[in-house]
Amino acid sequence: MPLSVGTKLGPYEILAPIGAGGMGDVYRATDTRLSRTVAIKVLKGPHSDRFGQEARAIAALNHAHICTLHDIGPDYLVMEYVDGATLSGPLPVEEALRLALQMAAALEAAHAKGITHRDLKPANILVTKEGVKLLDFGLAKVSETKDASVTQTLGAQTLAGTILGTAAYMSPEQAEGKPADARSDVFSFGAVLYEMLSGRRAFEGESAISTMAAVLHTEPRRLETPPALERVVMRCLEKQAARRFQTMAELREALQQVSAKTADKQPSIAVLPFANLSADKENEYFSDGLAEEILNLLAKIPGLKVIARTSSFAFRGTEQDITKIAEALRVQNILEGSVRRAGNRIRVTAQLIHAADGAHLWSERYDRELADVFAVQDEISAAITDALQVRLSPQAAAKPRYTPKLPAYEALLKAKHFHWKVTAESMDQAKVFYEQAVALDPQFALAQALYADYLFGRTTVGMTPLREAAPVSRTLAQRALELDPSLPEAHSTLCILASTYDFNWKEAGSQFTMATTDDSASPVSQMGSGFFYLLGSGHRKEAVEQLELALQGDPLHLAIRSILAACLGAAGRYAEAEEHLRQTMNLDPNFFWAWHFLAEHYTARQMFVEALPFAEKAFSLAPWYTPSVGLYAALLVRAGEPDRGRKVISALGSGEAYGAPTGMAVFHTGCGEIDLAADWFEKAIGERYPLVPPSLQSAIGEPLRASPRWPKLAAMMNLV
Repeated sequence: MPLSVGTKLGPYEILAPIGAGGMGDVYRATDTRLSRTVAIKVLKGPHSDRFGQEARAIAALNHAHICTLHDIGPDYLVMEYVDGATLSGPLPVEEALRLALQMAAALEAAHAKGITHRDLKPANILVTKEGVKLLDFGLAKVSETKDASVTQTLGAQTLAGTILGTAAYMSPEQAEGKPADARSDVFSFGAVLYEMLSGRRAFEGESAISTMAAVLHTEPRRLETPPALERVVMRCLEKQAARRFQTMAELREALQQVSAKTADKQPSIAVLPFANLSADKENEYFSDGLAEEILNLLAKIPGLKVIARTSSFAFRGTEQDITKIAEALRVQNILEGSVRRAGNRIRVTAQLIHAADGAHLWSERYDRELADVFAVQDEISAAITDALQVRLSPQAAAKPRYTPKLPAYEALLKAKHFHWKVTAESMDQAKVFYEQAVALDPQFALAQALYADYLFGRTTVGMTPLREAAPVSRTLAQRALELDPSLPEAHSTLCILASTYDFNWKEAGSQFTMATTDDSASPVSQMGSGFFYLLGSGHRKEAVEQLELALQGDPLHLAIRSILAACLGAAGRYAEAEEHLRQTMNLDPNFFWAWHFLAEHYTARQMFVEALPFAEKAFSLAPWYTPSVGLYAALLVRAGEPDRGRKVISALGSGEAYGAPTGMAVFHTGCGEIDLAADWFEKAIGERYPLVPPSLQSAIGEPLRASPRWPKLAAMMNLV
């Protein structure tokens, strides 16, 4: 009999039915111990053997796109609750490829464990904001694999001659009751991808028997997709297993090649820093600013992929040729130029280069008065859109651009120039110029918004307490929006302040939407709101998605890549997180966040020996960063060096200085002293240290979230 709402299965309480399958009924339930929503699959009588096999198959797998098993009862499975919709088509080619690559990666991981799904179909694939989740391994089969534990765990195989699967998606060998291997999943994958692209089944019949006959003898209709993609699908659907892709890895590589070719059709550009040819080398801020302003104008054009400043400017002074730079940034076109300034006159040269062959698509020289610099920016961006045959949308074209007073514009360029250096001295210099820009032109909305963002940024590195910076930062951001209601930088700052200072998650969500839906939303805005709001409120998957979008727009930005790794670690995707952190270290061996986050990820997995050298390096690079102080000291204690650990943690004194409570909390967390850690986290929440909410939602915060102290901590941050 179906279970009614309120029924208890051990510590789980049924909330609502979700669906029914051949082996069991599925319900949404709550884990009363952890206040966590889960999905429970309750056994139907005659399937006990396969029910246990499903549990062991899922337990053997750990992948972001495979539903996670939490627990098992006498006649039920407790799984991750996936808030998504069943896969359906037709989908745009780009979206179908994105989801298909995730499916292929999940199946590749299963096949590596010797597990063949054997019932891949749209009903067993849920689509969420983050992508796909594979469900229902009830018909999974295991073959001999190097992982002996999996082979021993999953037990007996299906008897020869048994037909298992769903008729429209099963492989010909399954339809004939023959043994199935990974290539059967390749066939089913092809049938699912066919339906994703066309909105119709590859094989149809009036009954299961006639559908299986179509699988065995009929070729599907042609697809109206790019020929390369159609060839991949049709190779998956070959009747003979030997003619299909032989492994899911081979299939995934083919899809990646198609995806890359599809992405290449979108016009893309990187704007390199303009060379400063002025006699006064201090004018570099002006040449940089001109290039960045052109970049920002281009970023407002729908359909044009524009790489953000940090990544484009990473190639300043390098000897690499245009082709290699374009390959590194994954763009088709490069804009480069130079600026010569003498008094009130400027000479700007610019050239647009097609990277594949080095051809000049457009070039021009401008000799103008300094006051005409804004017109030059507009003319260059217009010429580029013409050369690349892209156009502003009517909404973007109709929006006027504010022309600031020239002295205020120059002050803002100088402020940003020093801000990007991110040293204690340069940050202080930046503050002076931000104040000048705002004072010289009170109507300059962007200056107000960037000054607001700068003030918050000081709080994250311990330069200014958030309680001191937040009111001023908020006033500036609100003033910026009075002048320009759509300014994403201002909405992003208000989103972050609502998250870290007010713990007003509803307001943060509203500001987040306005910060990230505008065409000109910067990767830095996406990063800040994604980290402090999405991760801070426990939306780990959404945070990963947001940071991945930010990284696409700024692929060499060290902070974006590191924070993406932190979000991946919070979501339990440690391998991907470690890969991003090591890439960050390769880009800049002295970027301390990469070392710190990797130490956190190892610590969260109880790998204290592996974590210690990374924590030591992070501490050596940033001894002022209190979480690094606490983590390094804790790992020294774990390593049997308590004296050294106490000496390191003594740098935080009594814990009264700004940021010190967070360092103390991390220290006690790393030592396994959860009650003491919770005491210090309460103090850190009270002083509004901005990194506390995302830290508690991260991998290293898991012991706190699993402790009896979590409800109070969550309540202090308005998370309950």
